[in-house]
Amino acid sequence: MDFDQRLERAIERGQRQRSADDRQRAERAMTEDEFKNLHSKSRLDLSEHIEACLRKLPEYFPGFDFESVVDADGWGAKISRDDVAQGVGKGLTRLYSRLELVIRPYSASHIVELIARGAIRNKEVLSRSHFQMLAQLDLEAFRELIDQWVLEYAEKFSARV
Repeated sequence: MDFDQRLERAIERGQRQRSADDRQRAERAMTEDEFKNLHSKSRLDLSEHIEACLRKLPEYFPGFDFESVVDADGWGAKISRDDVAQGVGKGLTRLYSRLELVIRPYSASHIVELIARGAIRNKEVLSRSHFQMLAQLDLEAFRELIDQWVLEYAEKFSARV
């Protein structure tokens, strides 16, 4: 067998190997429905954790109202309260405090995204977002992050009130 024949066979083996690798990769890749299902399950799990954390804050800071969030912006929960304070030479001033954490809806980018927004006495003190690719999703890391952000807000609120 001459060199040209061996070269052609080597090229054919390489092409067969590439085809086999492509088939294996395609089998391992998640389908769009699997991504949607995974996002729904993780969204439900994380929004329940958000609700559990935010329901506890009004026990420590009376005056906060709890509300579940289910809208086009996402799923989660928020707490809010209105206070009235004596303004300098103006009379009474309305002071608004809130904390909202939501999981954004499914998107074609195949991510789970957590958004947090918080204000204390009319000043924004927390504006964060975090995301992970669905294929590498770590729900425990998300839960720890939710805990951390809620604790951070509680600490800031208690320092300013």
